[in-house]
Amino acid sequence: MITLIALIITIVGALNWLLIGICGFNLVSWLTMGSDIAQRIVYILVGVAGAWLVYFIIRRKGRVDESFPARERREVKE
Repeated sequence: MITLIALIITIVGALNWLLIGICGFNLVSWLTMGSDIAQRIVYILVGVAGAWLVYFIIRRKGRVDESFPARERREVKE
């Protein structure tokens, strides 16, 4: 579950950078109404989420599909 949350937060961060790059619009600044403390918290959460995903991929040796998303694996009968 923590990996899914980290993925969502990282995607939001990536979309924010896309908007900054394309049209100069900072989504985080807009959502936090310019609050410096709130912006710092959001950016820290994005950074921690990205670090968690790096750890997750290293721990799984790149095999992300084994446990994400968490679902029951069905064996193929031949």
